[in-house]
Amino acid sequence: MKPIILYSHPIGPNPWKVAIVLSSLDIPYETIFVDFKDVKLPPYIDLNPNGRLPAIVDPNNDIQLWESGAIVHYLIETYDLSHQISYDSFPERFLSQQWLHFQVSGQGPYYGQLGWFARQTQNQHVAIERYSNEVRRVTGVLDKALSGRQWLVGNKCTFADLAFVPWQNMIGMILQDKNAEGEFARSFPNVQAWMERMKQRPAVIKVLQDKENAMAEMMQNQ
Repeated sequence: MKPIILYSHPIGPNPWKVAIVLSSLDIPYETIFVDFKDVKLPPYIDLNPNGRLPAIVDPNNDIQLWESGAIVHYLIETYDLSHQISYDSFPERFLSQQWLHFQVSGQGPYYGQLGWFARQTQNQHVAIERYSNEVRRVTGVLDKALSGRQWLVGNKCTFADLAFVPWQNMIGMILQDKNAEGEFARSFPNVQAWMERMKQRPAVIKVLQDKENAMAEMMQNQ
């Protein structure tokens, strides 16, 4: 099997979501880091006309894909034939998709917007308040869903759970407040325990370490 090419960035969480799925399924892949200033320039814009990360090229099936949710769905449908991190049963198959869509439409955009506005220096108060509330709301939805259960769907960890890891793991950085991590742990204990379970998985450990190494290298080269 030829390695899948994953276009990524050391900081941006969405490519690392794809990396966790790839690693969980033991799919060989190679990472190409693209600087944010280059995502809207050739050659990357020719691969992804939306000018965002991630994107993949799978030479095994001659396909190029962008949008992290679509990539995760493709990887599951194509390579998780033994359903290591997915289901083929009803209703679990569709419930897993439900949570993936919530991650893509709820967690990612709100966490990302809060992180962006928190780095600005002017007229940021209203935006930070709005998106801080949304981050708490999204985390609250997860915390309620995880009450009395280990995983979002069924009795095992699936791609629906794993998709949330990169953004949730950056909550302190997103809020620009390291103390926020402790507060979130106290306010949302089910999410905290869920994250700890996932962070013990070998694939998650590997990818989060890869991300940390990539960020350290990026900082050294600046």
